[in-house]
Amino acid sequence: MAAGGSRGLLGLWLLAAAGLAAGKAPSCHEVRTAFQLRQIGPLKLVPDVPTAESDLQICQHRTPTCCTKKMEESYQAAVRRERYQSIQAMNFELNYMIVGHITAFQEAFESLLRLAENRTSSLFGTAYRPMAKEAAEPVKKLFRDISLYILGAETTVEGAVLRFFDSLFPLVYSRLINPGITDLSEDYTECLRRTRQDVNPFGRYSKSMVTELSKSLWASRMLSQALSLGIEVINTTERAVLSKECSRALVKMQYCPHCQGLTLIRPCVGYCLNVMRGCLASVSELDAQWREYISTLEYLTNEMAASHDLEMALTGIRNSINEAILHAQLNGPQLSATVDKVCGQPKQREGNLSSDHIVPVKEATETQALVMAHASLNNKRSSLPLKASKNDKSRSLKKISREFINYMKRSRTFYASIAERLCEGDLVMKDSSTCWNGEDVVESYTSRVVSSGLKAQINNPELKVRGLDPLISNLIDKLQHFNQLDAEKAKLKLERWASRDAGSGGGRSEEMESSGDCDDEDGCQGSGDRIHTAGVSHALTSCQMAPVLDSPSLDALSLLLLVNGLCLL
Repeated sequence: MAAGGSRGLLGLWLLAAAGLAAGKAPSCHEVRTAFQLRQIGPLKLVPDVPTAESDLQICQHRTPTCCTKKMEESYQAAVRRERYQSIQAMNFELNYMIVGHITAFQEAFESLLRLAENRTSSLFGTAYRPMAKEAAEPVKKLFRDISLYILGAETTVEGAVLRFFDSLFPLVYSRLINPGITDLSEDYTECLRRTRQDVNPFGRYSKSMVTELSKSLWASRMLSQALSLGIEVINTTERAVLSKECSRALVKMQYCPHCQGLTLIRPCVGYCLNVMRGCLASVSELDAQWREYISTLEYLTNEMAASHDLEMALTGIRNSINEAILHAQLNGPQLSATVDKVCGQPKQREGNLSSDHIVPVKEATETQALVMAHASLNNKRSSLPLKASKNDKSRSLKKISREFINYMKRSRTFYASIAERLCEGDLVMKDSSTCWNGEDVVESYTSRVVSSGLKAQINNPELKVRGLDPLISNLIDKLQHFNQLDAEKAKLKLERWASRDAGSGGGRSEEMESSGDCDDEDGCQGSGDRIHTAGVSHALTSCQMAPVLDSPSLDALSLLLLVNGLCLL
């Protein structure tokens, strides 16, 4: 026993002796008071006077004690509750920031989607009135699918966009290209939907829309998942169960002094660090992956708000759809000829048609060209009103992202320093000349103070750490998977898109896509997708129709579609 500790106990027993001399018997009154104030358990568990308790498991002393075995059990429940509350209090600010930004991001996403949907709907209301009413549902479904994708649903941007164009083609074909069609039966509409993928009436614009949206929406989707993962990490660390060894060590550190009537003494700093680092050894193992997680968050927020701006991508939906419809109208005669061969001749409305419902193809293409030019000019001058104005309290995604990531970067060492923060404040004695070392009152803690982490606990003098908590182990795996697999996948995707976009500039296939000039020798569609005549010849031969290959009236696209239809007979 240290000299300081001997002097401390001697002083206490001298005070007790003085109390006896004054006619006062030794009492556990102060222990009872502390037991009540801290809401440890029923007061009846605390004895009135110190006794020679022999069955104590943790607070074993050779002198009379104010503790009993039942009190030790209550103390163990108390330290588990107190540690949960302490970690929860530390997590509160971090949890509050993440939850708050989940809400802020979600509101910003919803605002963007709502504005983009309204702009897209207005396109049909102003430029394509004959199909505006019927196009409302496909437009609504497109933006609902985009919202679900951002929120992490098992869907894809490509699937959402292509489903939209599948639904749009029957409307464009029957209301704009051939406005006299009256037969829109389920079979004919379904045939048009299926034909859309082969005919590709919207040219390169449907694929371009997929590419542009995928770049920006991917980062938004991953950020949404990252924030949810952050909440899971926080909640799991709060629920991590203290081991039996940890509970006993915490009782010994905090409540064993009470057994000797020392209700005001506090643990030494080094002693507290050893106990807390041992108890939180598994939690501190999150440190490396948590730091990487913060870097991943920074990468995703930069991707979302900078190079692939979500605002611009959603604004561009209206333009892409407008250009896609115009492309289909400009190629209306060719599309009609091809569709007729696949889906058959639709019924036409008899008599004179009202000019309110039908416009000749040639006139329509000229009119739509003017509409598109005017719309494109307006879109270049305008943007979704994300930036806050004097009368608008909403914040831009860029500002929200910047505030969020600046805060999160300050929490890089959150799990590395959790034990230190738990030992700060009122828990330990910093400015006192004496403190509790687990056995006695001393002037300083003399045992070795170990560092954080599971491996360092081998040398912890205060408790044995048996291994990594399974809950924390699972959490580390999730963080590692998210940080490495998904982040690397993102970089590869973006690099591939950049390479593809850079490589397509000025190429022959792009020229054919944009011009629509494509013949059998080129072996392509208007969309730039090549149709090899060798493959057509092989298909015809298998159907014993090889002579048709020489027909001068059929181009490669029509020929392939004809083969697809005839071979099914």
